[in-house]
Formats: sequence, C-alpha cells, structure tokens
Amino acid sequence: MRVVVTELNEVLIVEPQLFGDQRGFFLESYQLKRYAEHGIARPFVQDNLSRSGCGVVRGLHLQNPLTQGKLVSVLKGRVLDVAVDVRLGSPTFGRHVAVELSDENRRQLWVPRGFAHGFAVLSEAADFFYKCDEYYSPKDEIAVRWNDPALGIDWKVASPALSAKDAAAPLLADVKNLPLYGQV
Repeated sequence: MRVVVTELNEVLIVEPQLFGDQRGFFLESYQLKRYAEHGIARPFVQDNLSRSGCGVVRGLHLQNPLTQGKLVSVLKGRVLDVAVDVRLGSPTFGRHVAVELSDENRRQLWVPRGFAHGFAVLSEAADFFYKCDEYYSPKDEIAVRWNDPALGIDWKVASPALSAKDAAAPLLADVKNLPLYGQV
C-alpha cells in the first residue's frame, strides 16, 4: 500500500495495492501491522456503512470526550471526503483536507481523533464504509456547520440535502467542548 501524508500531517490518504485481471480484482482493505507502521494503531471496534444519494452532505461530525479515529472508504460511487482539525490549540486548527474517494480510485482516508469529518456525494449514490477505533456515543457527538465560512470548504455540491441536525449545527467558533490538541 502507498500512504500519502496530507497538508494536515496526521490525516493520511491510503492507497491499497490492487491486484486485477480479467476476472476482477483483489485488494487488502486493512491489515493491522501495515497500518500500525503508519500510525493507525488503535484497534477498530466498530464498522459502519451508509448509503446516500447524489447531493447529500453528511457532517461535519466528531465525538468528545470519547473521540473516534475513522478509516473511511467508498465501496460504490464517489464522494468528496473532508477532515477538519478542530483540536483547540492545534497549529492547524480550522484547516481542512478534502479528498475524492471512489470505487474507482479505492483510496481510503484516515481521519484521526480530534478531527471533524463529513462527506458530499458526487455520484448518483454512494456506499460509504468506515472503521472506527471507538464506539459511537450519542452523548459525546458534536456537529459543526458544514458550510461555516471560516472553514472555506468547497463541497462541490450546489444545494445539498442535509439532515435537520446538520442544517442546524453551530459554526465552529460557537461549538463548546472541542477536544484539546495533544490530549486526543
């Protein structure tokens, strides 16, 4: 596999090696030792799968104090995946990485603990898969406004379909209980 360090050093793009022929392909989507060599070392405790239609934006979400790291990928379709550093005191606080993930490029994105995460569906539909290194905890969930002008994210979607929670999420400057840099 090839690992690409993004402009936010802890956020990684993982490109698994694909073996293909006329029958189809094979790839190793996760292997503990290889991922641990790149700092993705906590055990994964929960896998999630969502399906969304074109123009759906999900996020930006995180948990605190029960933070989660996520290894995300697209099984079918195409999304713009976004990770935002929301760790108070971080030198990259408020900065984001946006990466296209698809069933064609087979890329994965590692979203570390302390980063808000979201995605926009760019294809007709997308099956989005993610491995989490902590259990989902509704009481610890935090949402940040997807279109916060301070974040400057170009979602590539003109009129997104949003959940009521995401549409009403506060701006990052108004979010309470953000994780602290160096403590997640």
